[in-house]
Amino acid sequence: MTIEQQPSAVTLGQTLKVTINDLAFGGEGVARVNDFVLFIPYVIPGETVEVEVIEVKKAFGRAKLISVITPSVDRATPECKHFGACGGCQYQHIAYPAQLAMKRKQIADIFQRIGGIAQDIVAPVVPCPRPYGYRNRIMIRSQWNKPEQRLNIGFVRADCGLVEDIFECKIAEPALNEQITHVRNNPPPKGGIKVVLRIAPKDWEVPRDSFFQNNFFLLPGLVDTVRSALTAAGTKHLVDLYCGVGFFGIALASAVESFVGVECDRMAITAARKNAAMKNATNGEFISANVEDALPNLVNKFSAAATSVLIDPPRKGCLPQTLQLLRDQRPAQIIYVSCNPATMARDLNILCADGVFTLAKVTPLDMFPQTQHVECVADLRAAVA
Repeated sequence: MTIEQQPSAVTLGQTLKVTINDLAFGGEGVARVNDFVLFIPYVIPGETVEVEVIEVKKAFGRAKLISVITPSVDRATPECKHFGACGGCQYQHIAYPAQLAMKRKQIADIFQRIGGIAQDIVAPVVPCPRPYGYRNRIMIRSQWNKPEQRLNIGFVRADCGLVEDIFECKIAEPALNEQITHVRNNPPPKGGIKVVLRIAPKDWEVPRDSFFQNNFFLLPGLVDTVRSALTAAGTKHLVDLYCGVGFFGIALASAVESFVGVECDRMAITAARKNAAMKNATNGEFISANVEDALPNLVNKFSAAATSVLIDPPRKGCLPQTLQLLRDQRPAQIIYVSCNPATMARDLNILCADGVFTLAKVTPLDMFPQTQHVECVADLRAAVA
């Protein structure tokens, strides 16, 4: 029986007709049955949908989509036949311009809720010139499918820990899909094996396990965004923390008198030095060290008033010690790059506490179209004494 938001308790297995009010960060739609919140994937705000309740908690529940009764004008046909089963994408059912608007709203909401940051400081999302076929790195897994007595090769499903058998990935570059075919034709000997497929960036040395951005097509836009923030501050020196293979320091070398990159991964630092030589970036150096150990000496060396610090930390964000060091050292500018708006908002809140830094602007860039993820660049300025 279909129940249209009647004033009764939501129960497991219940079928409901609900209206989607919002889209939460992570990609799930938000509906309310009286005061009870339901999270539902693959829907769009404004739609009326039929769903089945699959999980009930004290304050919220989850449901799976059965049918779309009243579709949004922004509903699109997914390009991938694995969408909805494979857990890699969340937004292929949404027209691309609407994806950008929704991501901007999600970021602004998170920044306001976690960081107390005014929503108007978040700029519109910079679109990717290639919304499909952009990823240069993917990880596929193998898993023995016991009922069918065969090996599944693909991505972890959206609804469980099993592997969805896939033959292509629509958001991956065509060359990676050729590699998927090669792996399928030459399968791993057993389940439980992860296979990383990667297209090496042209004219950059990147060790096997070192980080490099997954989208070559919007990478120039990311560099331009960071460069614009850096030049607007008018600083002379750049400290690039978590520098990896030296990408940002080398790309921005011409905008400063000198730069230094800091990274604890020794193999990445070796590659960074080679990359600097190949790119003729002669006004910088790279140090293999923990950020917390290197930061105080570097800011003092260059003088805080003339220094910008760029931080591109892991998804978990910065350590409290790093944030405190930045507050103590007070460089003229901090440029914070992150693919996790929640930990970024938390860290920005700490950096800006008591007026030590002021957040000038946040620019999101859609480095991950069709998915819940988004890259953000924040420009912070030290308060004038």
